[in-house]
Amino acid sequence: MRIARLGLTALLCGCSLVAHAALVVCADPNNMPFSNRHGDGFENGLARILARDLHTTLRYVWWAQRRGFARETLTQSRCDIWPGVAAGLQSMATSVPYYRSTYVFVSLVSEPLAHLSLDDPRLRNILIGVQLVGDDGVNTPPATALGMRGVTSNVRGFPLYGDYRRPNPPNAILDAVVNHSVKLALVWGPLAGYYARHSPMPLRLEPIAATPGSVVPMSFAISVGVRRNDPQLLARINAALRGNSAQIERLLKAYGVPRVAEPTQVANDATHSAKVSR
Repeated sequence: MRIARLGLTALLCGCSLVAHAALVVCADPNNMPFSNRHGDGFENGLARILARDLHTTLRYVWWAQRRGFARETLTQSRCDIWPGVAAGLQSMATSVPYYRSTYVFVSLVSEPLAHLSLDDPRLRNILIGVQLVGDDGVNTPPATALGMRGVTSNVRGFPLYGDYRRPNPPNAILDAVVNHSVKLALVWGPLAGYYARHSPMPLRLEPIAATPGSVVPMSFAISVGVRRNDPQLLARINAALRGNSAQIERLLKAYGVPRVAEPTQVANDATHSAKVSR
C-alpha cells in the first residue's frame, strides 16, 4: 500500500521516485579552473546547478581525466555524469553543448606577438610551448598544426596532466610564459582565460584560427558526458542545461572562459575531440 501511495504521489507531482537519489559526478580533483576537491571550479559550479535543477543531492567520485577515464568511470557505472567532455565523444552519451571554446595564443603583453596566425613567420624564431596529452606525448591540435608546418625544433612540450603532487599541474605551460621560459604558448582557452585573470603579469590571449580547409579544428563544443544506458538521465540533463542557460553563461563568464561561435563546418570535430586538452 505504501509503495502504491508513493507511486501515485510521483504521478501527481510529475516527479520521479529517484528524484532524491544523489547525482554522482565524476570530476578531476586537481584541475582548476575546471574542478577540484574543494568545489572551486566552474564544472563544480555546473554540477551544483544540475543537482539543484534535478532536486537531488550531489556526490563526487574523484578521478583524473586521463586517457581511458570513460572506460573506468561511466562505463562501469561509478558515476552518472562527467561534465566537460567534447561533444560527440564516442565512449559515452553527450548532452547538448553548454559552451564552445578555442585554443588560444598566450604571450606577455610586453612581447611584440600580437595578431598571430599559425602561418606567421614569427613562430619559427621564438620558443613555443604546447600541451601534450598523455605519457606517450599524444599531440593536441595546436601541436599537430605546428608539426604540419614544420615548426618543431623550437617547440617545447608540456604534459597536460603533469605532476599531481603540485596544485593545478596544467598551469606549468602558463607559468613558463610568465617566467620567460617560453615566449608563446598555445593553450586550451578556458585554462588560459582563468589563469590570465590571476596572472602576476599581464597576458595577451588571442584565439587560434584554423586555416580554411584544415583537418585540424581549434574550437570544440563542450558537453556533459552521461552513461550510454541512461537515456532518461540524458534527457533530464539536457533540459537542465537549456533551462539554466543564462546562469551557466554567467558562470563561464566569471571564470574567464573564452567563447567562440559555432563554425560553419565542424565535420572534423569528432576526429579530434579526444585530443581536446583540459
